[in-house]
Amino acid sequence: MKFEKLNENKIKIIVSMKDLEDKDISLHDFMANSIECQDLFLDILEEAEEKYGFITSNCKIRVEALAMTDKDFILTITKIVPETVKKQPVQPSRKRVRARRKVNNIETARDLIYKFSTFDDYCNFTKYLISNNLIDANKLAKSIQLYTYKNFYYLVFHNMNNNYDKLSTFYTSITEFGSYVLNPDLFIHKLYEAGTLFIKNNALKRSFDYLMKKP
Repeated sequence: MKFEKLNENKIKIIVSMKDLEDKDISLHDFMANSIECQDLFLDILEEAEEKYGFITSNCKIRVEALAMTDKDFILTITKIVPETVKKQPVQPSRKRVRARRKVNNIETARDLIYKFSTFDDYCNFTKYLISNNLIDANKLAKSIQLYTYKNFYYLVFHNMNNNYDKLSTFYTSITEFGSYVLNPDLFIHKLYEAGTLFIKNNALKRSFDYLMKKP
């Protein structure tokens, strides 16, 4: 892993496939925010604190993940610090910090959500699947729905099929067009309450059927 501290409140980490293999984490586990992935993330935060003085205890953080074409991943971690809070030196107990952070971790990869900035991004993603013969992606999950919320589009997968033979290819493809939503089990309730259900059932299959019929 390569660390680059951008400023006091932001750090960038490049995670390679070899880094995942060394930690015995599969691509699926990494993309699905598995328990192993969460432990890796905690290790990353600890290393960022020890080697680069990037302290995240008692801070809310925002994590952005970007997949690169060479299968490396860029994680950008930003501390959300209220402007009214003055900077104070913090020397937390590492064990207490790890325990507190783990409380909010999700422990399932069965339900996943991906965010698309525009509807065109979603359409380009489905066109990419068609052009690369991945139109059987409807086998990915028991239910796939498309929601809109605050001008963004969210593809929701319920009960993922972890035995799908093209799962790794699918995850690599979708991260080229959309971004993984952290804590999907919590965010889904926000979509239920405030979002709009755009495609109720078989979202990918219906999108495939529509796009393949267009001249």
